[in-house]
Amino acid sequence: MCGIFAAHGIQNPSQDRAKFIACSKKLRHRGPDWSGCFVGKEGVLVHERLAIVGVDTGAQPLVSQDGQLILAVNGEIYNFHALRAKCPGYKFKTHSDCEVILPLYKKYDKEVCNHLDGMFSFVLLDESVTPTRIIAARDPIGITTLYQGWSSKRPGAVFFASELKALLDECDNIISFPPGHVYDSRDKSTTRYFQPSWWDGDSEEPNAPIPANPADFALLRETLEAAVRKRLMSEVPYGVLLSGGLDSSLIAAIAARETEKVAQAQYEVRKKRFQEVQSGPPTPKNEGILAAWPQLHSFSIGLENSPDLLAARKAAHYLGTVHHEYVFTVQEGLDAIPEVIYHLETYDVTTVRASTPMYLLSRKIKAMGVKMVLSGEGSDEILGGYLYFHAAPDRKSFHQECVRRVKNLHTADCLRANKSTMAWGLEARVPFLDKYFLEAAMNIDAKEKMFKKGNDLEVDEDGKPKMEKYILRKAFDCSPNGKPYLPRSILWRQKEQFSDGVGYSWIDGMKDTACSVVPDDAFAERAQRWPQDTPDTKEAYYIREIFDGLFPLETAAKTAVRWIPRGDWGCAADPSGRSVGIHVAAYENE
Repeated sequence: MCGIFAAHGIQNPSQDRAKFIACSKKLRHRGPDWSGCFVGKEGVLVHERLAIVGVDTGAQPLVSQDGQLILAVNGEIYNFHALRAKCPGYKFKTHSDCEVILPLYKKYDKEVCNHLDGMFSFVLLDESVTPTRIIAARDPIGITTLYQGWSSKRPGAVFFASELKALLDECDNIISFPPGHVYDSRDKSTTRYFQPSWWDGDSEEPNAPIPANPADFALLRETLEAAVRKRLMSEVPYGVLLSGGLDSSLIAAIAARETEKVAQAQYEVRKKRFQEVQSGPPTPKNEGILAAWPQLHSFSIGLENSPDLLAARKAAHYLGTVHHEYVFTVQEGLDAIPEVIYHLETYDVTTVRASTPMYLLSRKIKAMGVKMVLSGEGSDEILGGYLYFHAAPDRKSFHQECVRRVKNLHTADCLRANKSTMAWGLEARVPFLDKYFLEAAMNIDAKEKMFKKGNDLEVDEDGKPKMEKYILRKAFDCSPNGKPYLPRSILWRQKEQFSDGVGYSWIDGMKDTACSVVPDDAFAERAQRWPQDTPDTKEAYYIREIFDGLFPLETAAKTAVRWIPRGDWGCAADPSGRSVGIHVAAYENE
């Protein structure tokens, strides 16, 4: 992924080149490898590059053969090889996976988005028409971040950027660009292109039919394996984030198997070439050199002896990854909170809690020379894995809550995964949000996803607990080629929120600090200070105050969304997994 900045509808844009480059420079942490700028008749595109695919030739903005189309992309297009085959007459200039958008735009206009399989935000400037045209789009779920802005000082102009901070000097009206949509300057429209069978429109009230399909374990397994496989597309070192929970461990298990296949294939090719050169079998010494292909690397973080560190260590040992674990202290996390909020651009408590360890871990990973990691976001939303889902009154409510959570992923987990990692120029890819896996999982009857805990826990005919994300666990409770994907203690481990799993003292430390720095009288008057989205705890007050110090404009606060469990299900307002009463009961019944 990268950072993009774009302005369109600008008079004499060359005069603003330096100003817009300065705006884009605020995104350089996202793209430390190179910067590019294009100034057109009415617009400017600036790109901050993180090189993952097409490393030597993929500098952006990309320009079409005739020089009339200019493109800046943040993301990865996983099916670009297949798409290039659909453009036989086009002479590609680079090996970039993103360049294929240019000929596809000529062929399909803004319907190009429906042909892309990947995570992306892009802005395309078309200078072949008068007035010039710009289209901007964001991937279906919002894995990548994108903001749109307007300025009262520049009527008719529109701005786009990967992060809010790049627009604040120019815009007094900013929104988070909606996922699955495309903007067209020709009529200033923003329309939805992503219309999967399970989607229920853009209103807050769900109205789509409730699916009644039985769980297809083979389909779940195969689509997730395919999702991981395509996301290993990389020309640079990569790894996996491993918390030892179900989601990250499954991604790591699949990635380890796929990496082993690639390594074996590469080994056979090199061995054959070596034998051809030597006209004989390699010596034992050379055999060792030939076999020295890298294994999959895994990374975890937590407080000393935290649940995640212990579980990740066990999973990594089983999978045979080269494992790296990092221990942080509560104080180190507290010290990083202002930086984390600066990069996140939100005051949501849940997101800040979980992002801080991820932010610290990303810095360590990037320092090792790794540029891309796989991560497990999305599973809990798709499958109803959060512990509060146990309180769903019926299958309809359960499914509708899954849809609502998936629709809002771009405000929480996707935002966290993107900005916590890209703060250090590290790209996170999320296989669970593959649109084909989504189609398979979101169309399963919610009664197959529902679960109970504690004394009400049920078991299946094989004695396996029907716990949260049971159908996912069951799908991978098998042993292809004689080896299970994961040991039972990992495959059937209870859900821990990431901010809990890194060590319970982390959240407690945040709460204690907030209580010590937020005066009682100030907290009592919080509604006068923030009449909208009023903080309900001192922790939320503390985070909101830091946010306002970094982003004082009201338009910035309007882009933030809070993550809150379902209060009408009797759930606690605190999003921590420990606040759900069944959390402890589940451990007591293991």
